[in-house]
Amino acid sequence: MLAAKGEREPYAGALEQLTLADFIESGGYDRHVRRMRQRYRGRRRLLASVLAEQAPHIGLSGVAAGLHAVLRLPPGTERSAVRAAAWQGLALEGLAGYRHPDAVSPVVDGLVVGYSAPSDRAFAEALGALCRALPPP
Repeated sequence: MLAAKGEREPYAGALEQLTLADFIESGGYDRHVRRMRQRYRGRRRLLASVLAEQAPHIGLSGVAAGLHAVLRLPPGTERSAVRAAAWQGLALEGLAGYRHPDAVSPVVDGLVVGYSAPSDRAFAEALGALCRALPPP
């Protein structure tokens, strides 16, 4: 088994593997993926809607199929937006942390926003906190 998997992941236990196999075979995994895809698609739509209404000067980008979005900020506002988000209780990262030190492309300020973590009940409040943390137009 180690030869087939390689040494990168030697610690997958048999119980976990059998459980996953049963989850897949029963159709539960497919149902879960469909349900989560719909949930996160709805969250992204809500994020886009709230931004369009409360912060139309902030651009939204990133693949709509993921769990994260990138908010494009006005130049020079990334650091203050990350600090403001922390004050609002949000754990956001700026795009600066994703840049290669030798990159020559123009610097774009932005925030990486994950929208999968808040519970359904807390998501609307998290969006409000996000909008309060964003720089004004």
